[in-house]
Amino acid sequence: MPDSAPQADRLNFDFSQRVVIETAAMDWVGSPCDGVQRKPLSREFAESGRTTSLVRFAPDSSFSPHTHPLGEEILVLDGVFADENGDYGKGSYLRNPPGSRHQPFTREGCLLFVKLDQFDPADGQQTVIDTATADWLPGQGGLEVMPLHSFEHEHTALVKWPAGERFQPHRHFGGEEILVLAGVFRDEFGEYPAGSWIRSPHMSQHFPYVEEDTIIWVKTGHLPLD
Repeated sequence: MPDSAPQADRLNFDFSQRVVIETAAMDWVGSPCDGVQRKPLSREFAESGRTTSLVRFAPDSSFSPHTHPLGEEILVLDGVFADENGDYGKGSYLRNPPGSRHQPFTREGCLLFVKLDQFDPADGQQTVIDTATADWLPGQGGLEVMPLHSFEHEHTALVKWPAGERFQPHRHFGGEEILVLAGVFRDEFGEYPAGSWIRSPHMSQHFPYVEEDTIIWVKTGHLPLD
């Protein structure tokens, strides 16, 4: 990656390295807006650039109006998130394209998984999906899949694993990123309870499986190839 960010600002910004974070064990840190706290997972700059984090809004809090130079991707984990375009309950998946602008807020409070400034400039699709009501599709073996977004070789989905399911060993072209939403995800390297965030680099390999019903958010093909 270009060496354009002060090293002190960067966090987990070496995309050639595997990163595993159990977010439940992290402390919340403040943001420039009262009532909004974050758990940073990966960061280019302190308050801008390519960023992945959990974000918690207290009831009746808001964030200042802002623009997304290279897009914003949100999964609502709890509560109701809102902006001038609508209200988005638990399970909502949002994509705001490069150059979009909004002023987010919440009345009852909410918890979000947020990815900023990570879109291809040509990926201009605006997306709102209510995953609580969208259809699950058959996947490989006993898996069920809910596609959320695809652009060229980048793919994002929810995947539902039934208890005891095992997937064939495979490599991740363009890397793989996982947020465990329910249950415990497993592979030969460890166990990852709900709230775990796992980022695996280009051409990494693993043999995933579960012992209990498990749901993950997963994105593949989006990380640097070198």
